[in-house]
Order: sequence, then structure tokens, then C-alpha cells
Amino acid sequence: MPTLLLQSTKMVKACRFSTNKLMSRWKNLVGLNVNVGAFIGKYPHAFEIFTHPFSKNLCCKITEKFKVLIDEEENVVRECEVDAVKRVKKLLLLSKHGVLRVHALRLIRKELGLPEDFRDSILAKYSSEFRLVDLETLELVDRDDESLCVAKVEEWREVEYREKWLSKFETNYAFPIHLPTGFKIEKGFREELKNWQRVPYVKPYDRKEISRGLERFEKRVVAVIHELLSLTVEKMVEVERLAHFRKDLGIEVNVREVILKHPGIFYVSTKGSSQTLFLREAYSKGCLIEPNPIYNVRRKMLDLVLLKTRYSRMLLQREDETHREEKSRDVLISSNEDWEGGRDGDWVLPILGK
Repeated sequence: MPTLLLQSTKMVKACRFSTNKLMSRWKNLVGLNVNVGAFIGKYPHAFEIFTHPFSKNLCCKITEKFKVLIDEEENVVRECEVDAVKRVKKLLLLSKHGVLRVHALRLIRKELGLPEDFRDSILAKYSSEFRLVDLETLELVDRDDESLCVAKVEEWREVEYREKWLSKFETNYAFPIHLPTGFKIEKGFREELKNWQRVPYVKPYDRKEISRGLERFEKRVVAVIHELLSLTVEKMVEVERLAHFRKDLGIEVNVREVILKHPGIFYVSTKGSSQTLFLREAYSKGCLIEPNPIYNVRRKMLDLVLLKTRYSRMLLQREDETHREEKSRDVLISSNEDWEGGRDGDWVLPILGK
């Protein structure tokens, strides 16, 4: 739900304000499956609902507090451009042939911390790092950057080996396991898990021939998905969007089935209209263990959203004062300008250009 809210607020922000009638047409664009009026009414700290002074249509706009956070997020994304370039390069190194479809990148643009115009601001700008083969195919220029070919899980293994004095046999192919609270451990589960941790496989950035042995191949798929999640800003991605990377990343299996087999590594949230996959080890008590600037500003947005209607009385008092000031300004405007257009529907939008 917070993701849907953020998409809705950005669309409203783009046109400063919108009629509720027009917003109802955006439902499918943002994946909203409830009544728009009921939805925006739940979040008074994000949306301000008002009656337009001329058309008398019910409209809404972004609250000033939320608008500040959206602008802050856009600025932080721009400031973290170098990190975003590194993520794209690692994702290309993760692919089988050093190529990815731009459409797939566009789908997880937010997750990778890329700006809206990443095609021009990132892909075109860093032509020495990657190049567009055609309109929809991105190719890595140099695949020999060994410094980037280290998976996040391999860094964890090194720490485990060094600090816990575990043998290479125990750590070389292991993953951090954090079983959910209340998880029912059946007979033989611990032994199966221990054996699975020791199963060797071709690691994500290795370009060796991939074994088609079911267990080894499936473990590589787990490793690739683990690394993809590690590259995201919030260590999460929609399950549905993983399908767009299956061929390029060589994970052509039933991804959903693999994920559900490993509850100690992955967590699937079914809230809202989509399923979201989280990297379990990256979170503690609902928060990212190693936050970053983009996550921090998005967390501030989420905190504002989670307020819902709490403290809304004070908010309404401030809005009443603002409306009184705006009303006095509107009287001045209407006495000096002739407004054109009908009085019904979505005519209010053309006045934004005045």
C-alpha cells in the first residue's frame, strides 16, 4: 500500500492538483483496487482534499509536508548517482551475456535507486560503462572488472569464516538463515538444511559452465535472486517483476516455488495487490539493518503514511487557515482575469498553465 500511495502522490504532484474524477482513471496505472475517494481519505497527511473555488468539483493535492519529502527523495537519488551506476554494472555482470533489457530495468528503477529519466541521465551519460545496443538492449562495455564480481553473500561468508573460526567446508557455499518466528521445524529439517548449505554450485558472477543438476542449479538460482535483492536500495522487489529477468540472469525455473522453499532466506509479503519479496537477513524489527540515504527518506514517507488519520485534527486547523488565505487571493484573481472553460469534468487542469 505505501508503494501505491507514493505512485499516486507523484502523479498528483506532477499536475499540482487533480479532480477525484480524473484520479479514478489512474487506478489501473498505480494498481489501486479500491475506491479512490476512500483511499485518499485514509491519508490526510499525504493528500489534502478540497472543493475547487470555480468548478466546485472535489479535488485533491499533495500536502506540503509530503511534497517536501518527494522533492527530497528526488534530490537524494541524484546525489547517489555513482552508487546507482555501480548497481546497474553489477546487474549486467550478473547476467549471462552482459546484456539486459531496458524495459526490465525500468520496472525496478525505483528499487535500484535510478531517477525517472535514467535512460538519459544515467545510461547515455556513462557510455564508457555500458552502451545501448538498440532502443531496448543495454550491454556492458567491460566484463573484466573483478572488483565488482563479489556477491554480498560471499562477503558474509568471509566474516563467518574469519570471526567464527568455521571451516571452509561449512562456509564456502552457505547462506545466512533466519527462520521466521514460530516456524515449525519438522523432523529431519535441520539435517536437510545442513546438507543443502554444503552443496557446491556455480556462484552468481562466475562464468563457468552451469551444472544442470537440479539441486546445484536451484541453489545458483537462490544465489542470483539473493544478489539481485542485495543490489536494491530497500532489499526488496515485487515477485512479478523477477519474471522479466529470468532469461537474462539464467534463472529459468519456477521462481515463486524456489522462493517459498527457502523461508530462512526470503520473506514474501502479500499485503496490497502484489507480492513483494524481501531479503530476510537485511531486516530487523521491520527496519533495514544497514540503511542508506534513499531508504531513509522513503522511511520518512512511510512514517507519515502510517500516521493515517492520527493528528489530523491539528492538520485540518492548519488547512482551514491556509484555505482562508487562498480564498482571499482567489477573489483578487477572479476580479482581474477571465477564466475560460466549462464547469464540469476535468476542465480544471488547463488552468495550471496560467
